[in-house]
Amino acid sequence: MSNQRTHYVTTTDGVTIGGTVHGQGPPLVFLQGAMGDGDLDWQALVPHLTDRFTCHLPSMRGRGLSGDHPDLSLGRVVDDMLAYVDSIGEPTGLVGWSGGAMWALAMAAQSDAVDAVAACEPVANSLMDEQERAALGEAVARAGELAAEGDLTAAMRAFAGYPFTDEDIAVAEGAGYFEAAGRYVPNLFSFFKQFREYEGPLPDDPAVLGAISAPVLVLHGSNTKPFLVTSARHVVDHVPNARVKEIPGAGHASPLTHPEALAGALTEFFSPAQQPA
Repeated sequence: MSNQRTHYVTTTDGVTIGGTVHGQGPPLVFLQGAMGDGDLDWQALVPHLTDRFTCHLPSMRGRGLSGDHPDLSLGRVVDDMLAYVDSIGEPTGLVGWSGGAMWALAMAAQSDAVDAVAACEPVANSLMDEQERAALGEAVARAGELAAEGDLTAAMRAFAGYPFTDEDIAVAEGAGYFEAAGRYVPNLFSFFKQFREYEGPLPDDPAVLGAISAPVLVLHGSNTKPFLVTSARHVVDHVPNARVKEIPGAGHASPLTHPEALAGALTEFFSPAQQPA
């Protein structure tokens, strides 16, 4: 990634949220998924966009360039990223992957500084049925066993077995993604624990989605798991100005496996000519 800079903001509870910044053009803020961090999740995608956009890659607290804090609640994560967006000082597009896609939608419902959102493979947790919750629970339990044995790489790979397809896992493995993300296994477990205890409105609540006035593009892979297609449709059904686009051949991990196709969809969506005046 060429012409790299850094950008920092201090949150209301004193935590520094940092991100690397790449490229030139209208600003886009990329929100990571629950497993990795800003640089790790978007490393394959961003080089395809830096000739057109200024790409900000902030990390959640406790990861990447960001400071640590025990409060990893959903509301806190959203507030952190809103503080980062506000510090840019101009209308900003958001790109979120997986959990980060849902945080992006929650941010758009709260802030006029967000002028468009691309939600890649959003996860609507409230739609999970018993079978889906059991599959997620099994992945988390196996990851916990491996983490207790000290194999954080294997633990992250085991967790990824829930949303990722076999191709996703093979590509991520080859790119060293699980090895790099393994350091964040404790953060991942802490986030999920606090997510289960969270009592506020979830980003997939129809009232939250219905409050979004910015245009929204929902992206999902043609080979992704059925629950994630259901999640994408849920978002499109409840956001007033939303449309869906399928990434051919992709599973859940299109930022890793299909970066060129994803970059093309983002470039088309975030082009000023495509946005309403």
